[in-house]
Amino acid sequence: MSTIAPSSVPKRLDSAATQGLNSLGFAKSPAQTRVVVAMSGGVDSSVVAAMLTEQGYDVIGITLQLYDHGAAIEVKGACCAGADIHDARTVAHKLGIPHYVLDYESRFRDQVMDDFADSYLSGHTPIPCVRCNQTVKFTDLLSTARQLGADCLATGHYVSREMQDGHLVLKRGRDTGKDQSYFLFATTAEQLDYLRFPLGNMQKEQTRKQADSYGLVVSDKPDSQDICFVPNGRYADVVRKLRPGAVEAGEIVHIDGTVLGHHNGVIDYTIGQRRGLGIGGRNTGKQAGDEDNAPLYVVDIDASRHHVLVGPKEALACEQVELAEMNWLTPSLLTAANAQDVPVMVKLRNTAPAVPARIIHAGDDGRLGLKLDQPEYGIASGQAGVLYDAGQPELVLGGGWIVSAPTLGARTAENSVIGA
Repeated sequence: MSTIAPSSVPKRLDSAATQGLNSLGFAKSPAQTRVVVAMSGGVDSSVVAAMLTEQGYDVIGITLQLYDHGAAIEVKGACCAGADIHDARTVAHKLGIPHYVLDYESRFRDQVMDDFADSYLSGHTPIPCVRCNQTVKFTDLLSTARQLGADCLATGHYVSREMQDGHLVLKRGRDTGKDQSYFLFATTAEQLDYLRFPLGNMQKEQTRKQADSYGLVVSDKPDSQDICFVPNGRYADVVRKLRPGAVEAGEIVHIDGTVLGHHNGVIDYTIGQRRGLGIGGRNTGKQAGDEDNAPLYVVDIDASRHHVLVGPKEALACEQVELAEMNWLTPSLLTAANAQDVPVMVKLRNTAPAVPARIIHAGDDGRLGLKLDQPEYGIASGQAGVLYDAGQPELVLGGGWIVSAPTLGARTAENSVIGA
């Protein structure tokens, strides 16, 4: 690896009235502005590297080796595997920019994979991609970028950072189908100051056209669909491998207290799951269409008792959510959040739209209570709750981890024999 001399520390000029800023917001020429691009080997980060190189910036590409990718080579739909490292290296070579692969396996295991396994064993449904952004990418990689003398770290996320009322804010990406603000709620104000998101105002179709115009080999590469270290989507297999002997069998229990069957571990189930329960309906002998023969869903997981609680769809209804480890990105709401009855929009799953809710309490301990305007279904602890401004739905206010989302079924079970 060649020695990389640090560039001079730029004077940041964030006033909208300031003249002479380059496209990344620095008061110097692109050639004097060093940018580290986090290159996953996919089309988005590759286009970011190509765009900034074309604009004359001093670009360095970095790809992270996050786990033992031997078994995942050539597996489509997984990022950071061996084939993706090769693709990132190929793109960097074509662009004529330095490219480095950093071995972050031990950090990724400690900070992301272990948390993933422990969360599942606790009956939660984790989002390791958020933890990865929160730790490895926006802490460790960001620190590495600073050590390389970079003025900023650029990524291929579909979000925007803008100045609003004298503060940097995070906003949804213009392409609503690709918006990734849900995964970036834990970004701190200091990190946001250093990050750049060149694709925030682009549509995915435009990105692919750009990749094709640059002649990049990844222009037709499929988007990542699975968690990078679970390329086949079999999460439970990974947990069993990481925590051998920790998974215990238990009972599948109806909300009325009836034991319907047995399971091999709560890690095989998530809130809202209908298929693969292995118990069918109630099989009471009544006619089809009767309530007792309605499909059953997982409505709660009690890991301490090794119970998987099931019930009808209406038992999934959730009206109130508790968040922890709140991270606020919009300072103007900090004061307002200490009062009750503050209207917001909240996104409780990546694949679900943001829904109206009201803040019912906010404490200095980083916890936040939300009352949903209408019941939601399939909300699971371990997922994220990301808040958006009720008047500006594109503005990210902040977010936290869901630690409580009691369903109607869970509350009903408290009065049954299993809750006794």
